[in-house]
Parts: sequence; C-alpha cells; structure tokens
Amino acid sequence: MTLRHAIGIDIGGTNIRAAIIDSDGNVAFKLKEATGDTPVETLHNILNILLSQRSWDVCGIGIAIAGLIDTSKGVVMRSPNIPKLTGINIKSEVEKSYKGLVLTENDANAAAFGERFTGAGKNLENFVLITLGTGIGGGIITGNNLLHVAAEIGHMSINANGKPCACGNVGCLESYASATAVIGNVISEIENETDSILKDLYNGNFYKITAEDIYKTALEGDPLARSVLREAGRNLGIGIANVVNILSPDAVILAGGLTGAWHIYVDAAIKEASKRALKELYNKVNIMPSSLGDDAGIIGAAKLVFEECE
Repeated sequence: MTLRHAIGIDIGGTNIRAAIIDSDGNVAFKLKEATGDTPVETLHNILNILLSQRSWDVCGIGIAIAGLIDTSKGVVMRSPNIPKLTGINIKSEVEKSYKGLVLTENDANAAAFGERFTGAGKNLENFVLITLGTGIGGGIITGNNLLHVAAEIGHMSINANGKPCACGNVGCLESYASATAVIGNVISEIENETDSILKDLYNGNFYKITAEDIYKTALEGDPLARSVLREAGRNLGIGIANVVNILSPDAVILAGGLTGAWHIYVDAAIKEASKRALKELYNKVNIMPSSLGDDAGIIGAAKLVFEECE
C-alpha cells in the first residue's frame, strides 16, 4: 500500500514542534522553534518551511494546541500557558497558506492518540496519558478510541485554598506539579537564601534556571532540587490517584520533559498514588513512560488527519 503523508504540528507553551509524518507513523522531516511571544508568526514560519518540502504530497494538516480548543471551528478558547493564542482561530490562520484539510485538537489529546497509534499505548484499549511540561494536560483513550473531552487533568483542584493558577482558579494540580511550578518553587527558595548549587548557575542569575537544570542538580545530590522535585511528585501522585479512582484505566502513560526526572519526581508520584488510590483499581494500573516522547503530539495530530483522509 502506498504511504500517505500529513503534517503534524504541536504548539506547546515552550516550543512549537512540527513534522511530515507518513501513514505508518514514521517521522520523515521534523523541526522545532521556540513558541516565543509571537506564536502565530512562528507557526506561519514553520508552515512555510514544511509546505516548501515538495517531496511529499500531504493529505492534510493536524494541529495540536495546549489549551481548550473548539475543534469544530479551530478556535483556541483558552490557553493559560500561551495566552497570545486565546481567541485565535488557528484553523483559519493555517488556511491562509494551505487550502486542504486542517484539523485542530488539544495537545494532550493528540499525544494520547499518537501513543495509541505507534507508542506505549498501541496494545492498550484503555489508558490515560498525562503530559508533564510547562503545564499539565491529559488525554483519554477508551475502547481504542480517543475520548473527545477536555481532559484538563492539570486543572483538577487538589487544594481548595491553594496557589493561584494561570487558568484563574486556585489549587490546581498544574500549580503544584508542573515544570513551571518546580522552577518557581526553586527560585522562591533561593530568594529566601536556601543553599543550593543552582544559585550559582548562569553567573548567579538563577531566574534562568530550567527544569532540566533542576533535575541534573538533583542527581548530583543537591538537597533543594531533590526536595522540590519530590514535593512536586507527591502532588502529581494525588492527581494520578484521582484519575485512577475515576477512570480505572489499564495504564497511566506519562509524557513530557519532567519524565526525565523519573527516579525522583515520578517515583514520588507513584508512591503517593499507591497510598491514595483505591487498592483494587491501583493494583491493575500500569504507570509507564511514553515511548514517543516529544513526537507523540505531532504523530497523533497527523493520525487524526489520516483518519479523515481514509
């Protein structure tokens, strides 16, 4: 059978990733740019590059976006981590350059669909994917199909009187367990003169610290980095327990940059989830890492296109 091709784009809070994907789920051509302060302009730049690759005749473009998406219209209803996109009709923006099939979806939903297609979930009928990056997102696969709901796992409340969240609520999981939360907590501790190797990075400008810096420093034994990651992990564990208790999936697949801190952050989450979830449900769930990594969203977005092209 002749392979078809589609463009998959994943617009996240930190980066926009895009690729030409074939109908077997293989990445043929990939690029990445920082989302920055002008995400629509960055999107157009990426599209120009991809559409110039005439070696492939694409049957459509799938776009995964962090936030609440009106998939029928292609409008970003709200994107707490990319506020410049709120209210933007991404579908119409793409159609300025491409006149074929254009589909939009929440980024975590697309990532879950990607994992179902060729990743860690390809042999699972029911699982929940949780993305752990700038924010926290979720996607649900049930009966082998993507459940088309918001699945905003990062905005479940875990503390009724807790920290403010970018979404406007307080006490959201994202405010306690995301990369943004981890970085913010480390910076706050350093400002309060807690000792850490991290304060000497970037010539003392610790406001440039990244989540990767924190994990690497934690592996070197830095007490602050390890403490902050463990606390974030415990909060993630509360969220996972809630997911297990509500949906009783066969697996929870964890994706995103923070999974690099598996042996500190995720281990703490698994331990906490085991304490809080109903034992009968927890005992049947497998908590595992994504196998597609950063490619899950772009592959899932392309798969949505292939389903329509068929």
